[in-house]
Amino acid sequence: MATLICPEEHSPVTDAEAIRKACKGWGTDEKALISILGHRNASQRKIIRKTYEEMYNEDLVKRLESELSGHFERAVYRWMLDPQERDAVILHVAIKEKPILDYTSIIELSCIYSPQDFLAVKCAYQARYKRSLEEDLAQHCTGDLRKLLVSVVGIYRYAGDEIDAKLAKSEADVIYNAIKSKEFNHEEIVRIITTRSKTQLRATLNRYKDDYTSSLTKHLRDDGEKTANAFLGALRTTIRCITYDPQAYYEKVIRRALMKSGIDEESVTRVIVSRADKDLEVIKELYYKRNSVSLDHAISKHTSGDYMDFLLTLLGNKK
Repeated sequence: MATLICPEEHSPVTDAEAIRKACKGWGTDEKALISILGHRNASQRKIIRKTYEEMYNEDLVKRLESELSGHFERAVYRWMLDPQERDAVILHVAIKEKPILDYTSIIELSCIYSPQDFLAVKCAYQARYKRSLEEDLAQHCTGDLRKLLVSVVGIYRYAGDEIDAKLAKSEADVIYNAIKSKEFNHEEIVRIITTRSKTQLRATLNRYKDDYTSSLTKHLRDDGEKTANAFLGALRTTIRCITYDPQAYYEKVIRRALMKSGIDEESVTRVIVSRADKDLEVIKELYYKRNSVSLDHAISKHTSGDYMDFLLTLLGNKK
């Protein structure tokens, strides 16, 4: 399922020496860095970081950050972090380092990850930034959006497979009655979406569609709104992240990122870097089925230079 091509055995000392050499002199040897780091899994990268610091008394991630630039630097930087630390950085960037809060990244991690995995990310966030994720979210958004996002990241969802059919029917009706009255921000909608287990919520949404002949996401649109409604957009994203197959969701994210008039490098980097050693092969297959063109080709068309070479390496391109 992973696209990452890496050796079963490697010498962290040799890798550290080669990386040091690539970072010394008049110019950085980006191709050498890609040939090493682009072919090492998370545990191997962690050992390389530790070995490099022991050999040269220097943080490898900080060294790479100073040597590289642009989208290539951001991709390599996130690739070199431990997975939970990388996700913590993604959350922090989404909350604090963009002109408008990026609720998509926040919802992706909180709703696609298992409760245990997301709790580990939240712990990494606190350790790195000395503040809770909920605290920062509450400070940087307001109103209905704040209520939704703080609830989404704060809940530890039950992960069981039990379904209460009567509850699914009654809560589908509650949601429909609120939407019929244009009360999109009704507290019961937020409560149901943010607290029910994924299995129970899927049952409720399926019942909603059966009874009211349309998906909830289609009904969660205010025809009278003239500008984008962040709360409704976040609510629809939450539902998609819970109900979609994760690989299908990520395929849609990267497809939309590449379809824009100006490529959304943040989303492209997030998907490829975070899924390369997990399930990116499945995402590639879904992309090809949906677009009749390979993801490798799309990346080659819309990116360039060392950034392109690094992404293609993570996609399993051997060149």
